[in-house]
Amino acid sequence: MTLDLLTALATFAFVTVITPGPNNLMLMTSGANFGFRRSVPHMLGIGLGFPTMVFLVGIGVMQVFDLWPLSYAVLKVVSVAYLLYLAWKIANAAPPKEATSEGRPLTFVQSAAFQWVNPKAWSMALSAVTLYATGRDLVAVLWVAGIYVLVSTISTTSWTVLGQQMRRFLKSPARLRMFNWIMAGLLVTTLIPVLFPAQ
Repeated sequence: MTLDLLTALATFAFVTVITPGPNNLMLMTSGANFGFRRSVPHMLGIGLGFPTMVFLVGIGVMQVFDLWPLSYAVLKVVSVAYLLYLAWKIANAAPPKEATSEGRPLTFVQSAAFQWVNPKAWSMALSAVTLYATGRDLVAVLWVAGIYVLVSTISTTSWTVLGQQMRRFLKSPARLRMFNWIMAGLLVTTLIPVLFPAQ
């Protein structure tokens, strides 16, 4: 991979992971509700789970959609249902004191598995492989996945810290409840491009 292509890939990857989407909104919410340390497994699940998804898409998972087109529709329905469920959980998250005993952030496995039903993750993975690993050769796919590991570290840390810093403002249960409802609403809005794609 040439330096120019690598620079373009790194820029593309950074922009796609740093912009708001389901992962980042959930990380910010986790940081606000549970703090940085308890959100680390969630961060690692995204930071390693998404690049793994990119790698698997690059080496051939997309052939499933070609062989069984209905699988794409099934994935879409599951994605929408799961995101609505997560939005409901966020909207009804307990205040920090209660969360310590009752609530918990997503685990590593849960957040890694979430990538497979995250519409933005699918869009990013397909675009990255199509644009920067056109031949689908192993080395190019590894480069794309590796760059995503690096930029995901910056993104997951930034969004979680942002949420953690907001805890000072969200000490009031009423403010935290409002914040969680706003985050849940924003998470639902990430479904708009999935449900109503631009023609």
